[in-house]
Amino acid sequence: MEINNSDYKILIVDDVRANVMLLKALVRKNNYQVLEASDGKQALDLFEEHHPDLILLDIMMPILNGYQVMEKIRKGTTNPDIAIILITALDNKEDIVKGFYAGANDYISKPFNNEELEARVKHQIYLTAAKKEIEQKTIDLIAAIKNRDKLYSVIAHDLRSPLSSVKMILSLLVSELDETSINNELYDLLNEANRTTENIFILLDNLLKWTKSQIGRLNICPQKINIVNIIHGLIELYGLMSQNKRINIRIASKIENLEIISDPDIIKTIIRNLLSNAMKFSYSDSEVVFDIEEIEKCVIISVEDFGCGIPEENKANILNDKEMGYASFGTNNEEGSGLGLSLCTEFTQKIGGKIWFESEQDKGSKFFVCFPKVYVDNETTQ
Repeated sequence: MEINNSDYKILIVDDVRANVMLLKALVRKNNYQVLEASDGKQALDLFEEHHPDLILLDIMMPILNGYQVMEKIRKGTTNPDIAIILITALDNKEDIVKGFYAGANDYISKPFNNEELEARVKHQIYLTAAKKEIEQKTIDLIAAIKNRDKLYSVIAHDLRSPLSSVKMILSLLVSELDETSINNELYDLLNEANRTTENIFILLDNLLKWTKSQIGRLNICPQKINIVNIIHGLIELYGLMSQNKRINIRIASKIENLEIISDPDIIKTIIRNLLSNAMKFSYSDSEVVFDIEEIEKCVIISVEDFGCGIPEENKANILNDKEMGYASFGTNNEEGSGLGLSLCTEFTQKIGGKIWFESEQDKGSKFFVCFPKVYVDNETTQ
């Protein structure tokens, strides 16, 4: 860290003029700015007015001694953490200890060694500079967080809502029109626009939820939900996307009603991302299969596809890369951010569940997620 000495003010406080002149010469030699006071009261006045970065403070002075000056500074509101070096002729260790208890950062005894004094001053100025840099970085970080929160607000309100409307309009058009109603090329373009809008909406929704989680605004609201109904609802929601790729989505389990107590939005986000991921990596004219298993204290949902599978060398990164997430192209060159599976991992942990997978290259993948039947807030029960 580079330090420009001329940016720093040092207040010299001593009632002996010769000492002040000597200290002043040493300080100016190193290009620091200099303030000088001959008693404790004058020192406090200069401190309040000029806000120095370091004080070289004599102990034995008229009006207010060094201990009293330090006490007033440390209990005040104007830079109470300013660095103070005591310069004292007292050799008694108890007096030195008293100085440290009063708030001194360092001390040097009279008569002092010039090089030692310069080194101690340099050290305290360096610490002061480091503290200022940390404070500035903290201010910058707070500003960045505020800007991030503004971005979150934009995503939440100014982008998500209108995109949702566009998505619904395109879905309606694709469902109502067919290739005989309009030109084939226009129908294909409409289909592609619908698919792209759906993917953007999913990414935006994931980004919104991830941002909420990162800034501590993700509130878990457990309630009684029917997990089978949620799966049926998501299959219906993804009906058009599955038709475009000619993928059949079915539920293998015969369970028709299964209630758990958890956050419905988090459960929907996890299952939705697993379904979207399975469709992305499925081949056309194949299927995605849901299965539901109920065990003593949890429910296990599996989502299986019969697509390209995961290469052995990539398996370790699928659920463990918390920084970026594992991203790859789908079977129809669909792009992805990798955020979906990262979100599944993070959200599953938040509700006390587990997620894992099995996969064989060129044969497909099967993702499992275990949801507790009853949500327990681990953070508040610890």
